Amino acid sequence: MVWRFLRHRGVIPLALILAALVYWKMHNRAPKAISVGYVADRNVTLWNTLAQVKQPVQELHYGDRIEILREEGAADQVRDASGAVGWILDSREVMDSDLWGRSAALLEQARTMPVQARGQTKAVSNVRVEPGRNSKRIFQFMRGTPVVVLERTVADAAQAGEETPPEDKSAAADQKPKQEDWLLVMRADARPADSSEFAPAQDSSKPVNPASTGAVGSGPQTVPGDSGPAAASASPIAGWVLARFIEFDLPGPVKDYASSADLHVVAWFELNRVPDGTGGEAPQYLVAGSRGGEGQPCDFTMLRVYTWGAARKRYETAYIESDLCGRLPIRVSSGAKGPEFRFSETNDGATERTYVMQQTAVRRVKDASPRQNNRHH
Repeated sequence: MVWRFLRHRGVIPLALILAALVYWKMHNRAPKAISVGYVADRNVTLWNTLAQVKQPVQELHYGDRIEILREEGAADQVRDASGAVGWILDSREVMDSDLWGRSAALLEQARTMPVQARGQTKAVSNVRVEPGRNSKRIFQFMRGTPVVVLERTVADAAQAGEETPPEDKSAAADQKPKQEDWLLVMRADARPADSSEFAPAQDSSKPVNPASTGAVGSGPQTVPGDSGPAAASASPIAGWVLARFIEFDLPGPVKDYASSADLHVVAWFELNRVPDGTGGEAPQYLVAGSRGGEGQPCDFTMLRVYTWGAARKRYETAYIESDLCGRLPIRVSSGAKGPEFRFSETNDGATERTYVMQQTAVRRVKDASPRQNNRHH
């Protein structure tokens, strides 16, 4: 009797509808995020499933903020800013908030540092937040990516079982770990155009000074070696890369002299320009380098200044100093008497050395000893 009354009044159909709505809401609400991350590669595909047969849902790009919903082995289920949900198959393509913050802080630091050299990647190169192969990767440069070099350091090389072939472990235990050179680099188009300390007028027909040009440009550009929408936006990237993966773009005279002197160049600068004897101008260079393999405690042990001889129409070595343990950065500026450069020496209490160049003569300020002023004209 009661049942027929409730059904007649429509209570039961209403209750069934409400129950269905509650069930649908509980089983179709958006999953809760377990953490926040950022896309760590140029282009990352968001897939609808982990199954072998799958379809793309969305295309994500470097720096896109995502919410991580679930972790399944090496894959992450994520939700992007548009609300699209899908799977990123390789978790290495995702940076957590802490790593993203560290990479951003490193980029801001890099933007304030003087450029020491220019170059490009020889091959696909992992960019890390700290020097060392065990440090976390924050990006991957493609071959031919232009970079500016800001700093050098050394770190222990990968041990057996890491990124190098196994060796005799008993012999390795008795030896000091081999060290590798690492360079702090920044993608060349990520640097403000007015960031240089010393920027004489540039002539595109002459070799270019890495410290004087700053960036290729401050607006979006296409980066050689990269591809896709993320490359077109030229996202600024800075990090540590194995030094052997960077090929320096040495100006012609510097390259020739370095090769003949067996000099491993780590930094070079255009000090000024002088008449070349034909109505034009020729740049004069400061070069810092060293000899030997990787892992040396000094960033550089030698200085060379190359000046242009208008009479002979060739470059000449105007200054040589070979008893150094210098530390980058070298800072170049324009002084009242001519170009000046300064740096710290690691085995000299980190005191700063300052040099001034007048015409073709270079001398260390407040030090006129023969050892420090070895001039060759």
